[in-house]
Amino acid sequence: MGSVEAKSMAAVGDLFMVGIPGLSIDDSTVALVRDCRIHNFILFKRNVADPDQLRKLCADLNDLCREHDLPLPLISIDQEGGTVARLEPPFTQFPDARQLADGPEPAAAVREYATICGRELRGVGINMNLAPVLDVSPAGEGRFMERRSLGGDPVQVATLGCLIIEGLQAEGVAACVKHFPGLGAAILDPHLQLPTVAQSRQQLDEIDLAPFRAAAKAGVAAFMTSHTIYSAIDAEYPATLSPSILEGVLRREVGYEGLVITDDLEMGAIENDGTVAAAAHASFLAGADLLLICHDHGKIRQAHARLLAGLVAGEFSPLRLQASRARIALVQQRYCDVD
Repeated sequence: MGSVEAKSMAAVGDLFMVGIPGLSIDDSTVALVRDCRIHNFILFKRNVADPDQLRKLCADLNDLCREHDLPLPLISIDQEGGTVARLEPPFTQFPDARQLADGPEPAAAVREYATICGRELRGVGINMNLAPVLDVSPAGEGRFMERRSLGGDPVQVATLGCLIIEGLQAEGVAACVKHFPGLGAAILDPHLQLPTVAQSRQQLDEIDLAPFRAAAKAGVAAFMTSHTIYSAIDAEYPATLSPSILEGVLRREVGYEGLVITDDLEMGAIENDGTVAAAAHASFLAGADLLLICHDHGKIRQAHARLLAGLVAGEFSPLRLQASRARIALVQQRYCDVD
């Protein structure tokens, strides 16, 4: 492999965050790091037996990246509490965000969650939490995100969400708000099929986008995109694949300059209509920085090859690639130091 090809391979590898199969590093994961220069990871329940095992797994992922002269990895997890929590006892168990928000002292409750969760994650080597959810979801309307939402009032969601961001990041864990530009009005589950949010542009601006604007001002480390059609903005493409939403609304209107992560590109909302590789390419062109693929290593390799081919063919500029790599590197520099 020539030096130019090797540099291109490494540059494209920066753009991926991937899942691994089990409780320890397997040969396939080693090959992804070695061959594709991938060095960011997401963990699930399948990766966790107990705190000692998890701490060793995270340390081993750090060592694997060092061995291949790669930056220390972002190691992420979905530890929202309640419905979406990957870590079981002895890790502290918290209720759904809705229960925290509806309690007698919501600000104190979310502060406690963020501090304890951040401390426990950092203690085992996880440096990014894919939380908080900033989707504004009214109660009692059968919305998909109701239990995971901090409420139906955008001011409340923004206030409590920013407290969570502050608490996690104070403990050395990058927060990632989701699901931009707001999944609170969705009925369908994007894990299975593609939802449509039919809010007017005024409703999106006044309700759904308000907490995300607050998060951007609060210095959140990352935004996660939604696999959902927002017909008032882009009736053709879900947010994850939409330049109108990622470049137009997020970058230009909201003014967010930080890291943008896709939701899992293997979810039904995306993969029902095409390949993961095509979606990864389209999402990057639309404005995403870090491409999340949580399960199938074959699909990760195909997506990496598609991005590499796009770079070689001039489908996107080296400057565009460098902009995403720089955003990823800034978060790594802040949160990937090893205590």
